[in-house]
Amino acid sequence: MTTPAPTFKIDTLAIVGVGLIGGSFALALKKAGVVQQVLGVGRRTATLDKALALGIIDEVATPAQAAANADLIMIAAPVGAFAAIFAELAPTLNPKAVLTDGGSTKGNVVAAARTALGARVAQFVPGHPIAGSHEYGPEAARADLYQEKQVVVCPLLENAQADVALVKEAWQRCGARVIEMPVTQHDAVLAAVSHLPHWLASLYVTHVSRDHNADLNLQVAGAGFGDFSRIAQGSEEMWRDIFAANREAMLEQISELHALLDQAKSALQTNDMAWIESMLQEGATVRRRWGQAPRLSGNTDDGL
Repeated sequence: MTTPAPTFKIDTLAIVGVGLIGGSFALALKKAGVVQQVLGVGRRTATLDKALALGIIDEVATPAQAAANADLIMIAAPVGAFAAIFAELAPTLNPKAVLTDGGSTKGNVVAAARTALGARVAQFVPGHPIAGSHEYGPEAARADLYQEKQVVVCPLLENAQADVALVKEAWQRCGARVIEMPVTQHDAVLAAVSHLPHWLASLYVTHVSRDHNADLNLQVAGAGFGDFSRIAQGSEEMWRDIFAANREAMLEQISELHALLDQAKSALQTNDMAWIESMLQEGATVRRRWGQAPRLSGNTDDGL
């Protein structure tokens, strides 16, 4: 990880969406001592008041005020809301402001930015922290959320190098490890390793709860059920928007998984234990290797 420059400062940071992702970003930069003032923007007064009381933000602002006064604007809202947010920021967006985001999909976010911002899309540097929790809201925010986590930055051709560097530096000051990735590759990769797991966890819990032994299932369920199902607790609004935004990549992943499930079902029906053992061995080997890789261990995307 590149050593951040000692003179790095953000005079005014605006957070649009003051929950887990946005709130943790603000707290981390405050803890690092590199931000002077944090403005909070959101839809719910109670949420903004809580963020103010917790010290996540210093002042509540309208989208117009944030756009006019902030040096860095972090959008951390459900991806389905981004089009409206960009439209609210656009009229008063000051030419020196840099926008970034924490959305779990990038293709739809970039398209919304281009529509609302026009040529000023050059001021938007897309990003995505691979970190999160099944918890959400200002109460879940914490300054160490991004320590040693990966953050993907997806620069646009229009971006100035200085703006990309600013966004990277901000994430590094949060303790994150920054990597770059094209927008389309980002959405394909995240569909496989983040979005599909949540889809499966939610479907699995729904399946167990609809089973004729549902009550007994949940009474007997132990650590395995808890580990596999934990991420199903995430925000339904956020995940609904993610699945809709990354629909094509999700459909591709679901189709490929369906084909593998058919193979597994056939192997069980025909008592092909060699296939089953080989599949179990492959899964175990890949998981162990992943767990031993320092750059990736500890990353989660439960609420991102």
